[in-house]
Amino acid sequence: MAGASFGEVTCCLIRVPVEVIKQRAQVFTNTSSYSVLRNTLQSEGFRGLYRGYLSTVIREVPFSFMQFPMWEYFKILWSREQGKPVDPWQSSICGAVAGSIASGITIPLDVAKTRIMLAEKNSALASGNIPHAIKIIFLEKGVKGLFAGIIPRVIWISIGGAIFLGVYEKVKLICNKHFTEKGYL
Repeated sequence: MAGASFGEVTCCLIRVPVEVIKQRAQVFTNTSSYSVLRNTLQSEGFRGLYRGYLSTVIREVPFSFMQFPMWEYFKILWSREQGKPVDPWQSSICGAVAGSIASGITIPLDVAKTRIMLAEKNSALASGNIPHAIKIIFLEKGVKGLFAGIIPRVIWISIGGAIFLGVYEKVKLICNKHFTEKGYL
């Protein structure tokens, strides 16, 4: 969990500016991504590209704290049931289920992160205060607003978890086989 969290914090250094540009380009549909980048840098400076960094990290760390232990747990259960280690395709399914559960639970943090990234420059939301963002979303749209976009997020994350964790398991098997054959293991 610590390794996954550190990885998420590091990945967010690249992911957040891309996400800020993508989301703003989606909202302001008659502008190109390059125009959004240029406008963000002109109006907010380099820091504008990182608006929502902390809220993204606060979303990703709990997600990782849930996804990876669940993935391992599901693999253990499946392995015990069948009496042998899981195959990569089975690991992929475990990853999809773990990712879907973790993404469903963390969706309010994702909604808050999105609102923070898209907020007007000097607004209260732009400050990045997650509890404040959640309160505003709840007051405006209720519980339903906190779970806006849950189906696409769960589908997207489950597909990603299946691919990422299934491929990881397959590569691990290939590497173990290779290093065993070479006498390194």
